[in-house]
Amino acid sequence: MNFQGEYNNSIDPKGRASIPARFREVLAATYGDERLVVTKNLENGLSAYPLSRWQEIVERVEKSAPSQEKNAVTRLMIAPAAECSFDKQGRIQVPHALRTYAALEKEIVVVGLFEKIEIYSQVKYAEVTRKSEELLQGAPQVVSDLGF
Repeated sequence: MNFQGEYNNSIDPKGRASIPARFREVLAATYGDERLVVTKNLENGLSAYPLSRWQEIVERVEKSAPSQEKNAVTRLMIAPAAECSFDKQGRIQVPHALRTYAALEKEIVVVGLFEKIEIYSQVKYAEVTRKSEELLQGAPQVVSDLGF
């Protein structure tokens, strides 16, 4: 099972973000965990990974050859990452620095993407999907090759 779906949710003034029950079920059933690691992504949103998946990513980065790209990934994605547990209402506490980076206010969009979850402000998600639509409109063969 993978994370799949797009949900309009909310984040409260204390930074607690609601994560869909379906995603929590996948997290427990597939990964045997109830924690996510949340970090920045390159589209001014956040990416959340099951702890076991995050550990694999960090290990891969650590083993990679020294490079400027490795340093950049470490600074931008590994360093700001925060482990988040769920409260009784199915919310995670998103650290202030990550909320600020992603401009998360009241209304958010939580999206399942295979082995990760992305979190965006509604405004940013509209922009991200618009850019994706434009990209795919210019590449109809790619879409067709994937079976759509």
